[in-house]
Amino acid sequence: MTDLTRNFVKAKRPCAEGFRWFLRTHQAGGDYQPVLDALVRDGRVDDACWLLDQFGPTDAVLAVDAIEAEAVVFAGRLDVRGPIEVDSIVRAGRSIRAGGGIRAGRAIVAGEDLHAGGAIRSAGTLEVGGDISTACGIEVDGALRCGGKMRVEWDLACGGPLVLADAVRIGGALEARDTIACGKSLHVGGRIESIGDVRVAHGIEAGDAIRCEAHLEAGWGIRARGPIVAGGAIRAGESLLAEDEIRAGDGYGVYAGLVVRREAWEASAQVRARVHPERLMSGWWAGDGPG
Repeated sequence: MTDLTRNFVKAKRPCAEGFRWFLRTHQAGGDYQPVLDALVRDGRVDDACWLLDQFGPTDAVLAVDAIEAEAVVFAGRLDVRGPIEVDSIVRAGRSIRAGGGIRAGRAIVAGEDLHAGGAIRSAGTLEVGGDISTACGIEVDGALRCGGKMRVEWDLACGGPLVLADAVRIGGALEARDTIACGKSLHVGGRIESIGDVRVAHGIEAGDAIRCEAHLEAGWGIRARGPIVAGGAIRAGESLLAEDEIRAGDGYGVYAGLVVRREAWEASAQVRARVHPERLMSGWWAGDGPG
């Protein structure tokens, strides 16, 4: 029995050209993964991704030594002992696990977790429904979306919006050429640099400077071993601690202790920096030093 019949596919409202391809190549229907493979072989990678969107993941496992291809669209789990190198898209309905690095010319997409023993590089986007972990760094030219936790041993560079649902730990630097949004805490071993807003639901900690060209906001505290500089406002729900200056953009203020009761400011709404910040609108000035 085939998984995909003519009527089953037609009910999903495919594009006319894609449906004609299906009727021409699988007139009697076809099994799900072989149809995905045939679409990729014929250069119809977007149609393969559409089909995966419509019919969802499977429990199948593809275990191989390495992958080097134009594209890969697999409905189950990819388990690769070495590297993954694709010219356009590598996509799995469930997790992607690689013992080496992962490189794609257009997109890397995993419905669940993504784990790599080497660097992750996408000239387009990176989208993962679960956790991301790599023993090296991540470089993405477009948007990066992670639905779970993230752990990166080296640097993370992102050219589009960086959307992180859970806690993040980065061993090196974080560079974003767009906005950063994090649903929990953001811990970075080096500097944090962003062209857009940085908004973190919990706390921010950086081993070097924090610099953003727009607003900087954390629901809890912000701590940096260098300066904290923003082009807009700086807002922290609790303490704001820097080993250098704290400076908001022209016309904007610096706010600490926004979620702290007034009687607890001395302990939980501290502001420490090399010099008193200009336009410190709220918080307990505790003097020079990180505290």
